[in-house]
Amino acid sequence: MKKVHLLTAAALPLAGGAIFTACQPKQQQTEQKPFNIVYIMTDDHTAQMMSCYDKRYAHTPNLDRIAEEGVLFTNSFVANSLSGPSRACMITGKHSHKNGFYDNTNCKFDGSQQTFPKLLQKAGYETALIGKWHLETLPTGFDHWEILPGQGSYYNPDFITQQNDTVQVHGYLTDIITDKSIEWMENQRDKNKPFCLLIHHKAQHRNWMADTCNLRLYEDKTFPIPDTFYDDYEGRPAAAAQEMSILKDMDLVYDLKMIGAEGNPDLAQTYDGMLSRMDEAQRAAWDAFYNPIIEDFKKANLKGKDLYEWKFQRYMRDYLKTLKSLDDNVGRVLDYLDKAGLAENTLVVYTSDQGFYMGEHGWFDKRFMYEESFHTPLVMRLPGGKKGTIDQMVQNIDYAPTFLELAGAPVPEDIQGVSLLPLLKGENPADWRTSLYYHFYEYPAEHMVKRHYGVRNDRYKLIHFYNDIDKWELYDLKEDPQELHNVYDDPSYAEVKEQMRHELDSLQIMYDDPIRKLN
Repeated sequence: MKKVHLLTAAALPLAGGAIFTACQPKQQQTEQKPFNIVYIMTDDHTAQMMSCYDKRYAHTPNLDRIAEEGVLFTNSFVANSLSGPSRACMITGKHSHKNGFYDNTNCKFDGSQQTFPKLLQKAGYETALIGKWHLETLPTGFDHWEILPGQGSYYNPDFITQQNDTVQVHGYLTDIITDKSIEWMENQRDKNKPFCLLIHHKAQHRNWMADTCNLRLYEDKTFPIPDTFYDDYEGRPAAAAQEMSILKDMDLVYDLKMIGAEGNPDLAQTYDGMLSRMDEAQRAAWDAFYNPIIEDFKKANLKGKDLYEWKFQRYMRDYLKTLKSLDDNVGRVLDYLDKAGLAENTLVVYTSDQGFYMGEHGWFDKRFMYEESFHTPLVMRLPGGKKGTIDQMVQNIDYAPTFLELAGAPVPEDIQGVSLLPLLKGENPADWRTSLYYHFYEYPAEHMVKRHYGVRNDRYKLIHFYNDIDKWELYDLKEDPQELHNVYDDPSYAEVKEQMRHELDSLQIMYDDPIRKLN
């Protein structure tokens, strides 16, 4: 049964999102304007590359500003660590088996189903989506939308409009999405209505093509090699079978821009197509930066460990350069909200569709239920709300009911997430969830991460890899935070294993996952 949190009458949003202060004398109470919602989501931005979470690598002052002026969630997770499925979970408030979008290879999102933008429209909100959609069908439930075809292009990208036209726009994609978002808020929306704007960036998605103005950043930086970089995957056959190794699977041409190097010819052709989108000035700046690096790389003729660590350093630099533009553009949105007088009644949310591996276990990409991709950054700024950190376990199925409750709209019973509004108001609900459920389906497919599901609580994680494999993994996150030692068959963890198996079964029953009937 879904847990329901009851707020006191004084804390309940009224219709349209109005909130009254409980301690004010009745005659002095003033109705607040309905809360707007600005939901900024990126692709593959991981918490360890956000300085309010981890100061080792990145400096993200604008993203950190949301956390400093609001809250940072320390235990934020996804339900399915893959772009399309994660977005479907977010917009429906339901796990993949309920919203029908399991993976990126065989699914199309059923746009006729219930989503939180449609429910906000019924509550009187104007809704808009600008940027990456990645759900195969055209958006529904939005008064305005402009989306990227598929993954989109970093340079001079195409946009699909509501008129079903595909229009190319000159410039760098992260700037353009921000331009369009600010333009919609300033000049295109109905200013008599509250609004919900989804700003969905392509950044930080592969292949990390930075804006030309940022190309020379971080070239003097040498990044520390992760402790698990040389993981041998002992006792973890599913981890050993993946194809997301920086050494073996990160392409020298497509990913690292080393034209002429040995790599996948199809990926090299795709990269050529990306370069062909550039105008003359963009391409000249690109070549002026990369050509000397390409020549140095050819002369070095790196092999083995030297090549492995060289690829890691180039990956980190490209990722951070792309992130610099993202952080700058989040700052532009925050500055606009301040200037337009919207900050005082707008919930600002920043998150990613999942985490990502920055060399941990020797990997890039996501998909696994291991911490780096299961965990996702989440910061929110609610005017008048709590400031600081929120340690309760939350999941991306929780965003939909949060937005609906903030808007004063009813939350349908079939939504599987739980509203975060009590946490944002500083409450500490005694019945908050103590574990999370996860299910990944996309196999066989790119990166060859095997199908698996599992449960995580505040200390332990249980994972079952299935389909062409039948392997259980159990981790003690307190003793083994890097998830290197599978203790499923360790007799000293027998009681924990039984408890976690019971918790997994309970969550599969609660969420009505049909996989339970097959195991």
